[in-house]
Amino acid sequence: MKVAVTVLVFCVGALLALGLVMLYSSGMALVGAHYLVTQSAWCVLGLLLCVVATLVDYALLRKIAWPLLAVAVVLLVLVFVPHVGLRRNGATRWLGHGRTSLFQPSEFAKLALLIALAWYGERYQRQMGTWKRGILIPGLFIALVLGLIFKEPDRGTTILLAGTSGLTLLIAGVRWRHILPIIAAGLGGLAVSLRHDPMRIKRILAWLHPEQSKSGVGYQAYQAMLALGAGGWSGLGLGNGRQKLGFVPENHTDFIFSIIGEELGLVATLLVLVAFAAIVVCGLCIALNSRDNFGLFLGCGISCLIGLQAAINIGVVTSALPNKGLPLPFISYGGSNLLIMLTSVGILLSIARQAKAPDSILCRSASDLASGDNPFRKSRLKPARSQDT
Repeated sequence: MKVAVTVLVFCVGALLALGLVMLYSSGMALVGAHYLVTQSAWCVLGLLLCVVATLVDYALLRKIAWPLLAVAVVLLVLVFVPHVGLRRNGATRWLGHGRTSLFQPSEFAKLALLIALAWYGERYQRQMGTWKRGILIPGLFIALVLGLIFKEPDRGTTILLAGTSGLTLLIAGVRWRHILPIIAAGLGGLAVSLRHDPMRIKRILAWLHPEQSKSGVGYQAYQAMLALGAGGWSGLGLGNGRQKLGFVPENHTDFIFSIIGEELGLVATLLVLVAFAAIVVCGLCIALNSRDNFGLFLGCGISCLIGLQAAINIGVVTSALPNKGLPLPFISYGGSNLLIMLTSVGILLSIARQAKAPDSILCRSASDLASGDNPFRKSRLKPARSQDT
C-alpha cells in the first residue's frame, strides 16, 4: 500500500509541476505569466482540498452522497439561467458573472455521480445482478446528469462520464448481458444526435480527412500534429516552441499536450503517458485494498475517471480521436477541473489511510491472479443469485 500511495503522490506532483512549467511556456509570448499565476492559485486551493479529503474519513461521503448529487443537478440547471450561466463558443457550461467564469458544474457532477454510484453499489450489491436494481434505477439518475451535460452541449464530458459510470456499475456487479443493450442504445442515440449537429459532423469529417480540412475545422488538430512532429525525440527546447504563437488555438487548455511534445519531445510525452498509467494502476490497487465496498467502487470510479479523461485528451491531440474538448488532468489550464481532480486524489489517499491491511496490494493482487481468482470478484463482491425482474 505504501508503494501505491508513494507512486500516486509522486506522479500527481510531477504532472502538476510539468503543467505549471508548460503553462508559463505556452503563454509567455502572449500573456506573460498570467496562466502560471492563475493556475498556481487554483493549484494551492486544490492541494488544500486534497489534504482535507485525505485527512477526513471517506466513509462520511456515504451520508452526503445524495445531497451532493442534488447540488450537482441544481448547478447543472443553473447554467441555463440567464445572467447566471455563461455562453461561450456556442456552449453554456459555466457559472459566472459578466465575462468572468467562476465554475464549471459538470466537473463537480463527475465526482458527485461517482460517489452516489458507489453508495448505491454498496447498498444494493446483492441485487446488482438484476435488471431493476442494476440498470433501471441507477440508470435514471445517471441519465438525468448526463442529459443536462449533453444539453449544454458537452459531448466529451457526456461520453467520459457515461463510460466511467458503466465501468463502476460493472465492478459493482451488473451483468454484461444487461449493460450491453444500454451501451448499444447510447451509441445509437449519440449517432442520431451527431447526424443533426453540423458542427460535430464537420469535426468527424475533419478527423477522417485531416489534409482536406487543415485550413478549416481541422486546423487545430492539424497544427497540433505539426507541433508533435516538430519536437522529435528530445524536443526543440523549453520555451522554443513555435506552434504556441497563435498556430495552435487553446494550446494552454485542451491541446497543451502538443506543446509538451514540441518543446520536450517524444520522451517527455511518453513519460506523461507512463505517469497517468501509474496513477490508474495505483488508484485501482488502493481501491482493491479498501476496507469496504464503498471504498472499492469509489476508488475504481475515480481511477477510471482520471485514466479515461487523460486517454481521450491525448487521443484528440494525436488525432486518434475526433475533437472532444476535454482538459488534460493536472496539466491543462482551468480551475474547476484541477480542483475536482486533486480532491479525487485526496479521496483515494483517504481510502488508502483507512485500508484494512498494511501489506502491498500489488502482492495481494498478484497472488489472486496466480491462483486464478479475479481480485475484483471476491466473495464479498458477488451478488446473490436472483431471478431477473
